[in-house]
Amino acid sequence: MNRKTMLHRTVALAMLSASAAGRCAVAVSTPAQALSYVRASDLRLSPDGSQLAYVAVSYNWDAKPHLRVLDIAAGTERELTPAGKSDRSPQWSPDGTTLAYLSNVGGKTQVYTTPSRGGTATALTARKFGVDRFHWSPDGRTIAYLARDDDAQPHGIGPQVADREDDLSRVWLVDLGSAASRKLGVDRWRIDELQWRDLTHLLLVATERPNVEENTDAVYALSTATGAVERVAAPPQPFDALLVSPDARTYLVRSTVAGGPSERDLLVGSVRGGELKALTPVPDLAIAEVKWRDPSAVWARVVDGFWNRIVRLAPGAAAAAIDLPLSVASFDVARDGELVFVGEDFDHLPEIYLRTNVGRVRQLTHLQQGWDGVQLAMTTVFQTRSFDGTMIEAALMKPAVGAVSRAPLVLLVHGGPSSNFTAGFSWEAAWAQMLVAHGYQVLMVNPRGSNGYSEAFLKANRGDWGGGDYRDLIAVLDAVIAKGEVDPERLGIGGWSYGGEMTAWAITQTHRFKAAVAGAGVFDQQAEFETEAHPDGDEWYFGTPWEHPDVFARNSPATYIRNARTPTLILDGEDDASNPVGQSKGLYRALKHFGVETEMVLYPNEGHSPRLGSNNIDMFERILAWYDSHLQAK
Repeated sequence: MNRKTMLHRTVALAMLSASAAGRCAVAVSTPAQALSYVRASDLRLSPDGSQLAYVAVSYNWDAKPHLRVLDIAAGTERELTPAGKSDRSPQWSPDGTTLAYLSNVGGKTQVYTTPSRGGTATALTARKFGVDRFHWSPDGRTIAYLARDDDAQPHGIGPQVADREDDLSRVWLVDLGSAASRKLGVDRWRIDELQWRDLTHLLLVATERPNVEENTDAVYALSTATGAVERVAAPPQPFDALLVSPDARTYLVRSTVAGGPSERDLLVGSVRGGELKALTPVPDLAIAEVKWRDPSAVWARVVDGFWNRIVRLAPGAAAAAIDLPLSVASFDVARDGELVFVGEDFDHLPEIYLRTNVGRVRQLTHLQQGWDGVQLAMTTVFQTRSFDGTMIEAALMKPAVGAVSRAPLVLLVHGGPSSNFTAGFSWEAAWAQMLVAHGYQVLMVNPRGSNGYSEAFLKANRGDWGGGDYRDLIAVLDAVIAKGEVDPERLGIGGWSYGGEMTAWAITQTHRFKAAVAGAGVFDQQAEFETEAHPDGDEWYFGTPWEHPDVFARNSPATYIRNARTPTLILDGEDDASNPVGQSKGLYRALKHFGVETEMVLYPNEGHSPRLGSNNIDMFERILAWYDSHLQAK
């Protein structure tokens, strides 16, 4: 499981795909080109392993998820999603004859079914407010789903009363033969996940206290006959990814065994209740995705710094790493051990590959259109010791050989904070690739608090955003500058969400950055806590502002904003509920007050992560123009 070995294996991909983007003559020169990639996720193999359903997303489609089905042997593919519509959450029936999924083709999102080999899609539900999620019963005759009552109050019309009971989704069962639905109990609960335990019971992740804005979920068993509910377990908070074993004897959740801020460990328990136990852990690695096709073993995607890899976990045995040539963004596994996975790295755009149970790998898809001959940036992953000796991992993107020396550099900061930069092509990577094509070096750092490292590393910025994490960023930046290939007078910084917040923080701590781009960040921690949609995560880091006002003030860029001098571009969606748009407005107002050059651009009908392709292109054009106007040689 040596990360350097993974880096060396990328050479093998020349034999896998002649169409992968290589080092040719054309750079990712425009925002439209940078954002034209396609990402695949939610891979679902049919029970016999002959077909693969997956979701594809592109900004060319305004980030609307499209559902595709691939015949693995024939190599043919069909798309189920009509233009302008969204399909997601594919699930095969237990016998593999039918594919069910969520679609808004008829208006509100409903459960649709279609024959596995093609045919007419049929709406199975007709809920007034749509369906949130669903799951097949073990015998394939029933689907359980979550949806609001049809007589609930509409969102956005009339007085909006907080914590209304009828805003909560209920559990429903729909019979595939008659298409008749019936509602089960637990009306006053918030239900976040559901799985079938057996033909007569569902397992739920739910809370009896939906109006409490803290983590209060537990696992419950719900009788489909009587509606009776029984508590099964209360895993450590937070937890998610409820999954029942193929033999229906046990279940697992992704939780935290050490009280961390995010779900990263696997806990297993009996479906009848009792103590949860940690599955064979992968030392210091976080679990990102889990598949369970055989009762004897769990397959997991684990985050290892910039790389995602697959391991097989069996009780009483060490984790077995699966030899793959690329970082894995999503995967599924057949009963015979064949793997399908989305593979990518800094040299290869995302594609879906098949690994046979004897280790042969071949490319299944050609997702990326219009990328032939496009040059991706040269990227080096390296490690640097920070101010206190902590080893920090980072990636440096550079223009092609022959570009001018002592180039301007932009330090990008990832979102989260319990996230990380990975080897692949994402929205942040597109930002970086665009800048490199215009002569910039781009530095991407995983500072303390990032995912993909030890639990202690993940928790190291608790109550200290802008402390050790900021010093990590600066330590790595200084190490890169010391090599003499960067112009220290032409430094920029930028990021989105936590990256936007750290950008706002940095301009209050130093004047070395000559341009900044702050996207959807936090300016005032207390105001953000009091207005964001889900404050439970921030509570882990800071407590509450009414009990710990000093902690919130100490971690807020607003406290130090009078020190700012850096020209700053501010971007956000007007409907941002994660870091409400008032945070961007507050930063903008403060910078204007102190005479700092600034510009704010807000995008109507966009949330925390803008989806409309034209809006994303506009943002990238503004980002590039902002850096060019302040960092390029006059």
